[in-house]
Amino acid sequence: MSETTAILDLRAIEKRYGTDKNPVPVLRGIDLRVDAGEYVAIVGPSGSGKSTLLNILGCLDRPTKGSYFLAGDDVAQMDDKSLSRVRNTRIGFVFQSFHLIPHLTVAENVEMPLFYARVPKAARRKKALELLERVGLGHRLKHVPSELSGGESQRTAIARALTTEPAMLLADEPTGNLDSTNSKAILQVLRDLHAAGRTIVMITHDRDIAANAPRRIALRDGLVESDSGKPVGSAA
Repeated sequence: MSETTAILDLRAIEKRYGTDKNPVPVLRGIDLRVDAGEYVAIVGPSGSGKSTLLNILGCLDRPTKGSYFLAGDDVAQMDDKSLSRVRNTRIGFVFQSFHLIPHLTVAENVEMPLFYARVPKAARRKKALELLERVGLGHRLKHVPSELSGGESQRTAIARALTTEPAMLLADEPTGNLDSTNSKAILQVLRDLHAAGRTIVMITHDRDIAANAPRRIALRDGLVESDSGKPVGSAA
């Protein structure tokens, strides 16, 4: 039987700010593996290190020490140009504040990553339509963001994040700006994507939201406190 492919493989990741004489440790040695098709929530209070970990996972920052393999490539050693290419092609970002372009339609917003990748117009429109149908927005193609509800805006952002067929969907507080009804709808979209084989890593401070993921990892003081609700090192 073949081994499961690791999408994320973090080995002894440390992150310090400040100076060598006055270092401020934020991540103190994170070991974490996420396999293809997993849906993982990383949860922790303010100051736990989850925002710093998010930036490293999204290739928006580099670790001070340690290795970060994304789909087999050690991105911690890449130059800025290579990191930018990884961000644009291997990671699908979903943010709390949606980051939709106000003057573009729903379909045009979803097409944007493919536009920058120089995909022909007909092909990128076809892909956008497929993804918008998948998230239940096939009837909102020509609307602009100001005409959408919060839930519809986030579903648009999820569709956009999937256009490049990324190795991982990285969701930062994806329900943070939504009411309870829209939050449930977005969490259902994520469950459906996971059921279809997507690898999802969600960052949240809310343990109730994190409970929607089959695997939960809790951070505290820059360390992994527990994985799937069991203290690190405990018996299965």
